[in-house]
Amino acid sequence: MLAQPWIQQQFYSATTPRAIEPRGDLAEWERTTIAIFDRVSPSVVQVAGRAGGDTFAGADPDEQNGGAQTGTGFVWDAAGHIVTNNHVVQGATEIAVRLANGDVARAQVTGLAPNYDLAVLRISGVRTLPPPIPIGSSADLKVGQAAFAIGNPFGLDQSLTTGVISALKRRLPTTTGREISNVIQTDAAINPGNSGGPLLDSAGRLIGVNTAIFSPSGSNAGIGFAVPVDTVNRVVPALIKSGRVPTPGIGIVAAPESVGTRLGVEGLVVVRTVPGSPADRAGLRGVDRTSGVVGDVIVACNDTPIRRLVDLSDVLEQVGVGNRIELTVLRGGGTTKLSLEVVDIGGRTP
Repeated sequence: MLAQPWIQQQFYSATTPRAIEPRGDLAEWERTTIAIFDRVSPSVVQVAGRAGGDTFAGADPDEQNGGAQTGTGFVWDAAGHIVTNNHVVQGATEIAVRLANGDVARAQVTGLAPNYDLAVLRISGVRTLPPPIPIGSSADLKVGQAAFAIGNPFGLDQSLTTGVISALKRRLPTTTGREISNVIQTDAAINPGNSGGPLLDSAGRLIGVNTAIFSPSGSNAGIGFAVPVDTVNRVVPALIKSGRVPTPGIGIVAAPESVGTRLGVEGLVVVRTVPGSPADRAGLRGVDRTSGVVGDVIVACNDTPIRRLVDLSDVLEQVGVGNRIELTVLRGGGTTKLSLEVVDIGGRTP
């Protein structure tokens, strides 16, 4: 018994490298995850912008202070267009993009869409441009299916996180006061620096652009949000073509939803119409400023029930500028139908 510790030390100590144990084949889900990262990560970039200042320290986009703001983006097309979030580059006077291979290029803003928190940049002079990320669809997504996010959380580039789609059809407010509809919720870890990066399905296709998190601490709490790819695939080409996205509207000022609730009506109370707008020409009636009597209450648009302003905005976006809609309004105890043209209001009232 006294000799046992000495015997173990002398005869059983591993004084040479141990033999490697064969692990066998990777699991199917591991092979899928690895394949997605290998295929897509070269097309994911780091975006850095500086607001003001004489020089740009963007040669190292990891810089997080001194006025620098960083995020993620990804290659959209062979012309060098990069998609990211509007809030990543908002207010930046100089922008740089670092590719996965380490190349750094200056970027110019092609177009901004604050209503959707999307921005398109363009880089040039890059030796080899990575391929665009394949585009998927957000219309047929299911809660529970796998989701993969690639980005640069806290400046740690080329980070992959995995999870599932936690919920669909969320609404996300923007800095413009409008809401992004059909937003994807995921529990794939999204942290500061992931903004503007791709959310992917198990086929490696783009299904969303990561844009925000819900977190009291400011770090990942398992609730992240992404702009759906069907919205991205409509907005980005418009930004590339003209630098802006048409804002469909009919020219009304609407009361908050609480006003309708207080009045006991389920619909959108029209406060007033913009002179010369489609709503004005169609005879839509607002609140009587003298008596305070409520005028028209919009209850449906193209037979879709309307309860809030965002409901109307959703239908107008689906219809598109230049087309016509049919409003159902409550007026004088009855219902009236009005036909209106949808126009580009350019960020003014809906």
